[in-house]
Amino acid sequence: MNEFSKNNKITVEFTKLLHTLYTNRTQNRNMEGIQSGTGLTMVGMPMFNEEETVASVVVRCRPYVDEILCVDDGSSDSCSRLAARAGAIIHYHRANRGYGAAIRSIFRIAREKNVDKLVILDSDGQHQPEDLPSVLSRLDNDGVDVVIGSRFVDNSDRSSMPLYRRLGISMINTASNLTSDLGVKDTQSGFRAFSKRALNLLAFENEGMESTLEVLDQCKEKGLNVEEVPITVRYDVPKSSTYSAFGHGFTVLTYALISLSHKKPMLVFGLPGMGLLVSGTTIGLGMLNSVEELTDGTIALSVGPGLTGAWLSMLGLSLVFSGLVLHGARTLMRRVVLQRIRSL
Repeated sequence: MNEFSKNNKITVEFTKLLHTLYTNRTQNRNMEGIQSGTGLTMVGMPMFNEEETVASVVVRCRPYVDEILCVDDGSSDSCSRLAARAGAIIHYHRANRGYGAAIRSIFRIAREKNVDKLVILDSDGQHQPEDLPSVLSRLDNDGVDVVIGSRFVDNSDRSSMPLYRRLGISMINTASNLTSDLGVKDTQSGFRAFSKRALNLLAFENEGMESTLEVLDQCKEKGLNVEEVPITVRYDVPKSSTYSAFGHGFTVLTYALISLSHKKPMLVFGLPGMGLLVSGTTIGLGMLNSVEELTDGTIALSVGPGLTGAWLSMLGLSLVFSGLVLHGARTLMRRVVLQRIRSL
């Protein structure tokens, strides 16, 4: 009995020693992760009724990343259960809040997990997980904070893209680049990779599709370097988009124009105002030149052209004045903010 008790005591002590060593090793790893980053690479996918495609996308992503997060944005089908079986982590929204809300949840969870690299891609099968290595390798370059998988850079295959999508995206790209000055060729791509620095700096509020442009505006304001790489996009998937092309385009283009009016008021208000002012003046002068012909020598004014010229001129002056006021207010606010930052 004494021998058995002795052996049992040795076993217990040995078990305690192993537990202590394991605990210390785990704590050291955690401290290293806090100091130098975890090295964790994550894929985040917004998900809304994508049971037909999400499982295959998750399986194809697994060889390239450490974790896969799917945000179920109020789905009514079995996509969450299928994605979990394929190996994804699931985060739930109780109701359908929108694409931007799903992206915000992905960013928040990625920060909580201390992720070093985050890649956003669609769960509907349009984006090819086989493009992940090229996107992530570009993110490894010095000074690169955000990488966009683009359909419009050199070597990109756009043959399968419908013409109406191409025209709509071109209009949105033009309006967005006037605002952000980033020169991004595919502002509507949902295939994006973010560095740890970008994850910590980016913050956006919109919960709809307009968040795609808001992120680019934030990149410009925070001084983040954005680059693009060519990717392949499929349009023959079962559900290529939850949103209609018209609804998507109208929402995003409206946000782009509103943002442009805030950042470049002279372009949005000043130029049209000058055009209306010139048009009104031209109509008014033309009316005065034709007074004698219209009245057979009797001095009289033509009410129609006169009123048209007057209201065009007034509208033009109002727009020019609005542009000047907004431009001055923006300049003043920028100076106040810079002075505040310098005083801290």
